[in-house]
Amino acid sequence: MRAVHFGAGNIGRGFIGLILSRAGYEVVFSDVNETLVSELRRRKQYTVELANDTKDTETVTNVTAIDGRDASAVADAVDHADLVTTAVGVSILRHIAAGIAEGIARRVERGAGPLHVIACENAIGGSAQLKEHVFALLDEATRAKAEASVYFPNAAVDRIVPIQHHEDPLHVQVEPFYEWVVDRSQMAPDHQEIEGILYVQDLEPYIERKLFTVNTGHCVAAYIGYVAGYATIQEAMKDTKVVDSIHGALEETGAVLVKRFGLNQGEHKKYIAKILDRFRNPNLTDEVTRVGRSPLRKLSPNDRLVRPALQAQEYGIPTDHLALGMAAACKFDITEDPEAVELQQVIRSQGVSEALTRYTSIPADDPLHRQILEQYDIISS
Repeated sequence: MRAVHFGAGNIGRGFIGLILSRAGYEVVFSDVNETLVSELRRRKQYTVELANDTKDTETVTNVTAIDGRDASAVADAVDHADLVTTAVGVSILRHIAAGIAEGIARRVERGAGPLHVIACENAIGGSAQLKEHVFALLDEATRAKAEASVYFPNAAVDRIVPIQHHEDPLHVQVEPFYEWVVDRSQMAPDHQEIEGILYVQDLEPYIERKLFTVNTGHCVAAYIGYVAGYATIQEAMKDTKVVDSIHGALEETGAVLVKRFGLNQGEHKKYIAKILDRFRNPNLTDEVTRVGRSPLRKLSPNDRLVRPALQAQEYGIPTDHLALGMAAACKFDITEDPEAVELQQVIRSQGVSEALTRYTSIPADDPLHRQILEQYDIISS
């Protein structure tokens, strides 16, 4: 069995590639990083280290790579794949769509069997977004045939993988915990399940629980930690005031999840506690600049801060801590992060209120907008 995975970065190698290799797949990574591609081709293996006290290490074998810029090689790989996965960042999906589309066109032409394409991204409906990009590049006849043989099940993925500082460019450190959940209802009728993946009939509660707890909590930790002067999430988690703010935000998102999906309140409180413990992991060094990067995406209407805050508002649930998190995001000033640079330029030239309206789509007369401004003023003073 062969899996083509787009993105040979830390998540690709330390999570998705690891699980697929364990399940017996030959994993073909597609990436534009020449060092990663050449080393994967040469060694055909790499090591994954768990961030635990014993630093357990596993060698991932039966892997190789192709240059993601080689359109013919990418299309050929997709054409002959048994599975396609991605971990490139949701904004990059449009850029890998052409190679996938050409590979699918070749499959359709020769009458190949069913194919699953799973986008393992921090986004709601990542595979659906990828399908939209891919199908836009197919002609009508090919699209019709692909609809019957190519499946794009949405997924939720969860594993903390910090920025790596190793001499070996392929070695990657990851936290012990992971969760990969796939929507079974969107798969081929006779699909073969992969060990290490949880298949569910309704993905929405899983993906929103993950996004509104892990991702919300992580970015609130990063932004408030940054404002407080901490370099890493682990340092920030030693500050009880920071932890109280994170926990408060997760209590707010948790109330939304319980109300919306009927989650067991006691079980969800345990889930929140588990997530906070993961953030504390002393064997990880996770920089706030990594976790907080791309603040414009994180402040967008359907992402981890604004979406749960607006839903909380609808349910009459307080949003004090979520508002604080968004206010802290507006203080994130990292010159190496293009989105942070753009955000700060707009704040300096037009004011924080205009920036909030532009990037969150929350109108200036909305109570949540005013609440964020109040928190921003408190932080600034």
